[in-house]
Amino acid sequence: MMSVDPLILNAWLSARSIARGLAPPLPEYGGFRIDTNSDVEVSRWIFPKLGPGLKELVRSIDDPRYFVKLCGEAGELRSALPDFWTLHAPCYFMRANGVHPKRPLAQGYEIDIRRVGSAVEVRVFSDTGLLAASGYGAETEDVFVYDRIATDPAHRRKGLGNAVMTALQGAKASPTVPELLVATEDGRALYTTLGWKTISPYSTASIPVP
Repeated sequence: MMSVDPLILNAWLSARSIARGLAPPLPEYGGFRIDTNSDVEVSRWIFPKLGPGLKELVRSIDDPRYFVKLCGEAGELRSALPDFWTLHAPCYFMRANGVHPKRPLAQGYEIDIRRVGSAVEVRVFSDTGLLAASGYGAETEDVFVYDRIATDPAHRRKGLGNAVMTALQGAKASPTVPELLVATEDGRALYTTLGWKTISPYSTASIPVP
């Protein structure tokens, strides 16, 4: 059975909530609940490991807008779910391992960095003024997190994702706090080239929408 330090998980979730303007995580069922209150998701529970609380929780849910996430393999999460639940695409909980390599921004692009409190937004624009890439970060006394790193498909393979990550890292005040994120399969490929290491798989499940 895989597991992640609950303190690290809580620190990541707390900073991520800052980056997204959400309420902080609440301990519940042996994991942490975050109320997102969006059209597609009301709440999510994130667990550092598989335990009886997760199994109890999923049996109390009958609404597809409640998501359950586990720091563990998809098969491990599947073993705790009722048959009618569905697994989502795999993701990965990752930690930085050093300074990102700095590369010049591709010709024809401009970068904009904005800070609001402890949150940071980085946007890269093309010379026509269109948003080509973006990302968010947030820092607490415990961690710095990267969130929603995205590059428009028409602008990929130009190093813009690296530029966003480097700009976010440059906005970090503390040189010692851990840097964390959750990546998709494609994202993990990028972050691995930047020296990131996978802490654990990050698996998600919910009830399918009718």
